[in-house]
Amino acid sequence: MFSHLSDGAKGAWCMIIGAFLLTTQDAITKWLTTDFHPGEILFYRGFFTFIPIAYLAARAGGWRALGTRNLNATLVRAILGAATSIFVILSFVYLPLATALAIIFLSPIILTALSVPMLGEQVGWRRWIAVFVGFAGVLFMVRPEGDGLPFYYIFPLVTALLSSFRDIVTRRLRGGDSSLSILFYSMIVAILAGAASLPLFGGHWPSPSDWGLFAIAGVMIGLSHLLTIQAFLFAPAGTVAPFKYLSLVYAAVIGYGVWGDVPDIWKIAGAALVVGAGLFILHRELRRP
Repeated sequence: MFSHLSDGAKGAWCMIIGAFLLTTQDAITKWLTTDFHPGEILFYRGFFTFIPIAYLAARAGGWRALGTRNLNATLVRAILGAATSIFVILSFVYLPLATALAIIFLSPIILTALSVPMLGEQVGWRRWIAVFVGFAGVLFMVRPEGDGLPFYYIFPLVTALLSSFRDIVTRRLRGGDSSLSILFYSMIVAILAGAASLPLFGGHWPSPSDWGLFAIAGVMIGLSHLLTIQAFLFAPAGTVAPFKYLSLVYAAVIGYGVWGDVPDIWKIAGAALVVGAGLFILHRELRRP
């Protein structure tokens, strides 16, 4: 379907679809935080992430498809990914979904800046403008005030930083491990991190309906991470990272449908800037030979 597209366009589409799945999974996770602590969610949800991994591994020739050529970098990426997941869940505990995601999505800005000195990538001035237009859209939606930030805002801020470093490590793995292999090791580390939290913070057995939510969330997060990893393997970080902003639009729709949150004019204007910036970058990629 996408075989005729450039690598940049393929990466963009992977990020667009992955962002939708991840945001839907985020809403499910936020729902689960009322009864489960972050470690429990990582542990129970993690088992179901192996459903898409096993299916895709079988199609790719079996467990050999999960081998790694760079175990050290893969494990570093997995540890950063697990830490990011923990802080994401903590963000949802203390903040509304759209607010938490708006702050977390400082990550593409950080990533674009770091991709130049750390990855040696070239980011053209048009993409820089598009990225900062997207960031302006985030500010429109959040509208920070001068009253100071409560302590729990540190959770999404740390998430943004960890996510940026995770994506940089992912980019360094390009040309070596497959996206499936990278995801496999990341999910193993996430489950182990969740299991390690149970003796410290306790745990309880989920109800049948909770298991259903964990299953849906696990499959979604597995597919979304696979698409996100593949996006960074297809294209430079500065190209695909801005498409993460679309999660803010998805979050606004889900927030209205599930919790009755109605976006005001500032949020609508911010969403328009985010979508406009993403579509501009996709247009630039589609014009490439």
